[in-house]
Amino acid sequence: MRKSFTDAYHDVLQYPAKYLHIESNRIRLAVTYKKSWDDGFGARGWKVDASIGDPQIIASTRETGQRINTSVFVHDILDHYLSGFGISGHRSEAMALIQLSKRTGASPTPDYKQIIDEDILHGRINGETMRSFLPNDLADLLPLKKNMSDREIITFLKNKTGKARLNEILVRHFYCIGKAGENHAKISWKKLGLDPERQTDMGLALQRLLVQIDSQAEELEIEELTGFITINKNDVAFTTNNEHRFNTIGTHQTAIAG
Repeated sequence: MRKSFTDAYHDVLQYPAKYLHIESNRIRLAVTYKKSWDDGFGARGWKVDASIGDPQIIASTRETGQRINTSVFVHDILDHYLSGFGISGHRSEAMALIQLSKRTGASPTPDYKQIIDEDILHGRINGETMRSFLPNDLADLLPLKKNMSDREIITFLKNKTGKARLNEILVRHFYCIGKAGENHAKISWKKLGLDPERQTDMGLALQRLLVQIDSQAEELEIEELTGFITINKNDVAFTTNNEHRFNTIGTHQTAIAG
């Protein structure tokens, strides 16, 4: 059975303590690094522990995109998990991309268009059914009494509206979903004792930290590493609970500017 779209929203105070430990002046987020993940992708990199086992999540490294100055791993931490959105799912991604836009200044529209071109227009929807995801003006075009697969639904709509018009409507829908999640993200950050106005500084601090720890894990050819990213109002840090030569370097820490 597919999840309801309501599963895109999470109460951050209800996260299991093994994934997110909340203290009076800081939070500790469980993360794992592997040289190669046995998840069908085999990628090197990092995952938020809460996302391990999710078939949609690929490990990410310190690498950034051309438009965005922080990595996918930072996006998963700040814009998804700490903002109270699901780690995967198209509705969750729509909301997380608005958070990414707010802290980096990068428009979410190119990513929305990419998701639509690569997934939605091929009948692929994550986190819910296509019928529940669609905006009302598209859902109302569908035959009420006919059972249709997700692929059949999107093919029907392409024929009904034309591909260009369908793209336009879907981009606007992604944006509306994303904006609707803004208040939930702000509340989530405040529940965790984090300042929503410092998203940009925190993202850059986490990126600097990731560059340190990911570079070192790669250089030392570490097979697997588990630990915690700690965030407080002044800095972010990484500590490992492995008995490993990585420990000889000590805790990695970087200040949050601003």
